[in-house]
Amino acid sequence: MSLHLKVGRNALATAIDDFLQRQIPAAPRAYLHQLLKKGKVTCNGVLLTAGDLVAANDLVVLPESRRLRELLALSRSLPPAPVVLLDHPQFLIADKPAGLAIHAAQGHEDVNLTDVLQKAATARGEKFRIAPVQRLDLETSGVCLFGKGRQALGELGRLMMDGQLKKHYLALVAGRYSGPQELSSLVEAKGKIKEAHCLVRLLRSNDQASLLEIALQTGRQHQIRQQLAQQGYAIFGDNRYHGPALKGLTRVFLHSAQLSFFSPFGGEPIAVSSALPEELRAALSVVQLPL
Repeated sequence: MSLHLKVGRNALATAIDDFLQRQIPAAPRAYLHQLLKKGKVTCNGVLLTAGDLVAANDLVVLPESRRLRELLALSRSLPPAPVVLLDHPQFLIADKPAGLAIHAAQGHEDVNLTDVLQKAATARGEKFRIAPVQRLDLETSGVCLFGKGRQALGELGRLMMDGQLKKHYLALVAGRYSGPQELSSLVEAKGKIKEAHCLVRLLRSNDQASLLEIALQTGRQHQIRQQLAQQGYAIFGDNRYHGPALKGLTRVFLHSAQLSFFSPFGGEPIAVSSALPEELRAALSVVQLPL
């Protein structure tokens, strides 16, 4: 009797090895690759190999196996695994969902992104400690960088301190944005007043709203939210900084869309993007700015 995994109806096309890792996070990636290499995985009746794509509503079939059932059971006991956009020997880049804290904090001691990623790695037999290099607010979604082990964290931390991590965000504000393209101001960050700098690019707008791309030049706590509010353009859904409400939107419209840098472990260019979540796409439709 075979094991069946259904691809979600709203899923984007993704490589079969990434899909299997997401569905069975307790399984070592090498084990999943062996299944594919031996022709044990099919989709809609067609044999798959590593890198082949699966899409919405596809039916993936795996062979009956005691080990697979144990890995499936163990995976289902773990918190839902976030999408890992890039898994490198020294770091990984995850797609953080809104509402999931980056690390343990009051009210998020048991379920947070760092802990979820660490448990998945430990279940696969990996020994390193995972820790975040950058922070995203609880309600912010998108690309987030994590280091694997103390040495990797040190190298990536230096990269961030030197301003070598290029971070681009998407934010939705009310009305037609007519503020400056470069914002330089003082913001409150962890109880201190600090200088903050970012670049603003208007992507599209109408009388109701403007979709902005923000390129961070400094990384202060709540920086984008504060600087846009200072200009009179608080982000939709941002209760903390008096942002306007929007029908159906239950979070701040702020998304970490892209992260790029040159790897300190080989010099290769790294560029990873995160698609806009469905709830933010729906918000764009409400203000008649659909992607």
